[in-house]
Amino acid sequence: ATAYGWSPRFRADLVINNLACWAKVTGEILILSDGTPWRPVVHVQDISSAFAAALAAPREAIHNQAFNVGINTENYQVRDLAAIVQEAFPGCQVSYAEGGGPDPRSYRVDFSKIGRCVPAFKPTWNAQRGAEELCSAFGDIALTQEDFRGPKYVRLARLKALLAEGKLDEKLYWKDRTYYPTSTDKEE
Repeated sequence: ATAYGWSPRFRADLVINNLACWAKVTGEILILSDGTPWRPVVHVQDISSAFAAALAAPREAIHNQAFNVGINTENYQVRDLAAIVQEAFPGCQVSYAEGGGPDPRSYRVDFSKIGRCVPAFKPTWNAQRGAEELCSAFGDIALTQEDFRGPKYVRLARLKALLAEGKLDEKLYWKDRTYYPTSTDKEE
């Protein structure tokens, strides 16, 4: 599933977060596709809860298993996610990028396995609550389009910047292995 929600390492390149950034900064929720692709979504706190539940689960229930983390009701089409974000950010309009067609990355995910094998995992977030959380979190920061489209909050842009600065090698390892930035480090 695609993560979303506010965190110390916020990412604006994830669908709900991205739509919320557009809403906050421009008052317009820009959909880059035709809105029909499906996306399964899961809040970052529910991901953390899944780890905790898996750690407490009997070894025989989880050993050598892969789990999709989320809940089946959280599979949405992008246009429906945009409507949810629009509701959380009053006054915003939804628009579609010119030339935006269907996105081949359309998929739904079945999350029933984690429910069977790790019954202690109980997701508590949904897209609506997450969009409302983002609206509240954004009220406290001066977010710009440069921020949410650039290396501050977009992983690929950040990796490209670190490569250009010579801080990462071609395998994306830190060249200076004694320095690992933390969420408390200031942006340079």
